[in-house]
Amino acid sequence: MEIPRGTSREDIKARRQIIKDFYAAWCAEHPDKKVWNKSLEAYIHVKFQSINETAGQASISYESTSAVMQLTDILQNAVFAKSKPAKTNDKNQKAFDKMVFLYHHGIRLLAGHQKSTDEYVQYCITAKK
Repeated sequence: MEIPRGTSREDIKARRQIIKDFYAAWCAEHPDKKVWNKSLEAYIHVKFQSINETAGQASISYESTSAVMQLTDILQNAVFAKSKPAKTNDKNQKAFDKMVFLYHHGIRLLAGHQKSTDEYVQYCITAKK
């Protein structure tokens, strides 16, 4: 599978579809949809919101789309850097009490902590250019 490198609307749309297809295959391989993170010493869950947010953000660049293809490794090995309160005016972050920033080889993993279930949920994956 070739990931488009351009910045056109068509390239971004193609990368978004590649990410969604990747998540579909990943979820089929990981029916429990969670991976133990060594740094947090907790599971990071992959939910619909994880896929939706990541497809929207990571599809903007080739580097971020490529990073998503390392999902399991990132979820397992990303190291905690900091946490911040969730944005109260962001409907996508409404379910979380805090957002946790983790990094793995220049790739940022943003996870939300759901207070109601005490779960970490993968929110977005992006790479530095």
